[in-house]
Amino acid sequence: MRKRRAEKKYLKPDPKFNEIMVAKFINAIMLDGKKATARKIMYDAFDIIEQRTKKPGLEIFKLAINNTQPLIEVRSRRVGGATYQVPTEVRPERRSALAMRWLKSYSRKRGEKSMSQRLAMELIAASNNEGSSVKKKEDTHRMAEANKAFAHFKW
Repeated sequence: MRKRRAEKKYLKPDPKFNEIMVAKFINAIMLDGKKATARKIMYDAFDIIEQRTKKPGLEIFKLAINNTQPLIEVRSRRVGGATYQVPTEVRPERRSALAMRWLKSYSRKRGEKSMSQRLAMELIAASNNEGSSVKKKEDTHRMAEANKAFAHFKW
């Protein structure tokens, strides 16, 4: 093996809640390097969540992340000229990354006026085990379940 493995970069927690997960999500939302804007969107979304649910926004955020994390996914594997969808477990790091990606993309597709409102509504929906991002997780699990016959190709 010629090349070294890339060293793991660690993020500083966000200034308001002192949480690394929130800092990661802010980075995921950020467009064109505008971190201040991304932070404002995130914190406004937390305020909206607190008004709607009367619960702390951070609590709802963590619940939403947990509800959208996939436990198992399918990966393509070529065996003798045929490509099989092999179900594999998802690493914890990738789990949270996928959850954040789905929450971000499905909140962008929502119909509310501002991004902070969209994000707030998607997080509330995900914390109640509904919404597009949770549906995506369930679809991923269903795909893995359907391809369980190819699990022996995992190595």
